[in-house]
Amino acid sequence: MKKLVLFAFALTLMFSVNAQVETPQPSPFTKIEQKVGLTDVTLEYSRPSMKGRKIFGDLVPYGKVWRAGANKNTVVTFSDDVSVEGTTLKAGSYAIFVSPDKDSWTVFFYTDTNNWGTPAKWDDSKVAAKVTAKVYEMPMDVETWTIGFDDLTNSSANIGFIWEKTYASVTFKVPTEDKVSASIKNVMSGPSANDYYSAAVYNLSEGKDLDQAMKWIDKAVDMTKNEPRFWFLRQQSLIHAANGDKKGAIAAAKKSLEGAKEAGNDDYVKMNKDSLKEWGAM
Repeated sequence: MKKLVLFAFALTLMFSVNAQVETPQPSPFTKIEQKVGLTDVTLEYSRPSMKGRKIFGDLVPYGKVWRAGANKNTVVTFSDDVSVEGTTLKAGSYAIFVSPDKDSWTVFFYTDTNNWGTPAKWDDSKVAAKVTAKVYEMPMDVETWTIGFDDLTNSSANIGFIWEKTYASVTFKVPTEDKVSASIKNVMSGPSANDYYSAAVYNLSEGKDLDQAMKWIDKAVDMTKNEPRFWFLRQQSLIHAANGDKKGAIAAAKKSLEGAKEAGNDDYVKMNKDSLKEWGAM
């Protein structure tokens, strides 16, 4: 009985040591995902509050680089190349830092996103863009530091910074027109050789409409005849064979074998030789 009591006490002690009190973070983390045109933009940052303090010119001094939030770096991620106030930013992730003044802010997009706060040693070579934000005075206080995407259009948006009685913003533009034009051109030009190839191989694998599969694979091979693809020809041989066209299958297999030899692909060389033997051509 004594051993049982001691064991229960040990378990209680172990759980009490490992247990942690969970309380709200003073600067809670937030993540925003926004589609601007056809570009995905993600923003991750932590949000301090005023709590009776004067912010700009005091807690956040004028003319000094600030981490634009709390805790780990504030990070924005673009899925495409964008233009921020006329400066090009490559697709990727950037830490945002700001240097506020009364009438304007300098906003930095920094390639190193793994700092806690501002970098211990600032490196100008990591500044991908340095732009000026317009500043507006608001008639009321906003208690909690807020960053968001404002004034959305199909081709642009603002990154807006709000705290205390201050609103500042920078505009970025996304390549919507280029992406839409490319999409229209691609669709209007009709299926690609890869589309025909994939559709034909699917029909073969599922045993569906082999006549249609032959038309598709023949189209794919014809579209790539200037640069023959031995794997296309391999599937052409199999589809023709499955549909009872041994002569066409042998002709395609011989072309595939030749291409595979030139490419040094031993697997396809063997597969084609095995098929040609099976069809009585070797």
